[in-house]
Amino acid sequence: MSFDFSGRNALVTGSSKGIGRAVALELARGGANVTVNCTASTKEADKVAAEIRQMGRKAIVISGDVSSQAVVESMVQRTVDEFGSLDLFVSNAAYSDRQLMTEADMAGFRRTVDVTMWGAFYGVRAASQQMLRQGKGGSIVVVSSPHAVIPFPTAMAYNMSKAAIDHMARTAAIELVKHGIRVNSFHPGWIDTPGERKFFTDEQIAEASKALPMHRLGTSEEMAWGICFVLDSRSAYMTGSTLSMDGGIGLPWWSNRDEGRP
Repeated sequence: MSFDFSGRNALVTGSSKGIGRAVALELARGGANVTVNCTASTKEADKVAAEIRQMGRKAIVISGDVSSQAVVESMVQRTVDEFGSLDLFVSNAAYSDRQLMTEADMAGFRRTVDVTMWGAFYGVRAASQQMLRQGKGGSIVVVSSPHAVIPFPTAMAYNMSKAAIDHMARTAAIELVKHGIRVNSFHPGWIDTPGERKFFTDEQIAEASKALPMHRLGTSEEMAWGICFVLDSRSAYMTGSTLSMDGGIGLPWWSNRDEGRP
């Protein structure tokens, strides 16, 4: 299945690396012009934009912290100034510190919530406001997580934030459906991204992945396909929904004791 985003203009937050990068490139393969966003990884973002331009699409890089409402609104406006409209928006940027709730450094805790929850809200709000002004609908995907429903220890701020944006996306969907603007959530599982190296070594990831239902981590490219499926106009009857591509991590995979795994 190939995607057709010809004539569409997209903004993907947190798109210099990992899932965001893969989404930006998949959108461009489908014909979209793309705004690539990063906070500090400008060299990586520039490389993503260069790849997009090599496909014959337009691309701009905007370095900005999504925890700032003004910055997010400026990103949307600059996308419109450069491309003429905003038709597709992917809220992907996130941040996470991992500590037990009772021991958490509150600066890191608040930073996680500011980026992961408030950043997503600012993006959905600004993107939908622009789509309303355009009057021709649009499609929004909020990249959430199984953390929204599974209380992983040491990740309370992230768990809280992902649970909040799931409900945010559903609320936005019911408010915007009459305007032809679709809002959906996406749950990736444990994905092989540079961000995972913040918490685990390659050896730890290789060992832990053996216990997963599919015995491996997912790839950013697999997640990008799922996100673009939701964005695609052929998914026009889908709004207020959550698509999970988590490799079965939400299943009781720990019950497979007969196969010799924990």
